[in-house]
Amino acid sequence: MKPARDGSVLMLEVAETYEAMSRRAEQLIVADLKRRPALILCASAGGTPTRLYELLAARYRRQPRLFGKMRVLQIDEWGGLPPGHPASCEEDLRLKLLEPLEINKNRYVGFRSAAMDPEAECGRIAKWLVNHGPIDICLLGLGLNGHVAMNEPAKALAAHAHVAKLATSSLNHATLKDLVSKPRYGLTIGLGDILCSRRILLLVNGPRKRATLERLMMPEVTTRFPASFVWLHPQAAVLCDRAAAPDHVLRAPGFGGVSLKRLHLSSNEK
Repeated sequence: MKPARDGSVLMLEVAETYEAMSRRAEQLIVADLKRRPALILCASAGGTPTRLYELLAARYRRQPRLFGKMRVLQIDEWGGLPPGHPASCEEDLRLKLLEPLEINKNRYVGFRSAAMDPEAECGRIAKWLVNHGPIDICLLGLGLNGHVAMNEPAKALAAHAHVAKLATSSLNHATLKDLVSKPRYGLTIGLGDILCSRRILLLVNGPRKRATLERLMMPEVTTRFPASFVWLHPQAAVLCDRAAAPDHVLRAPGFGGVSLKRLHLSSNEK
């Protein structure tokens, strides 16, 4: 475990509600889209970004041209699921993001969950990133064990797209709870790909994530807590709702009654 470099700053924005957090994320993405219409959004599946995707879909209905060049890269996938499986990350993205924004196959790149050669499949994604990257906005969630994408706590972390060994907590994800046959592995971009992104948005909501978020606020970078690597990125922002915010943040001067509290956490504040 190593401290973040001296002077490292991690921006934390605490919204009063999940709705407000999602709206703030939408504002940041739309602002970047206006500056860079063909940006690459590295998108994650799951419950946390659901409302954000709804807001982007609503924006698309009002301003379709804004999204006309945007590209989407899938951040990770459950390995071994058949194509189109309702539990797959791609199916989740298809329903919530790709179809509502009319992202065609020329502007979407994702992992093939049933690829015969998972290593070669990760190589395909890695090559695409070399040719088309870097990622402009990397949208992350925070796993209970500190994983980001499917980069699980380990002695060492892979820099680029790779086949991931899944932790038990990940295999118990709500998406997989009813599956008789669980995924055998994960397919994911690596920490190096994430850190090369122009912007990182880490979304955290709900009381179940409070303890994990509190640990993230400690400016210690370790492979045993992969989310801690966001401390190394100059344009990383953590957006959370009040339910996920640790108590000491809620007690910070000026928090009460505001819709959004912006804190700059410094590695010098240990």
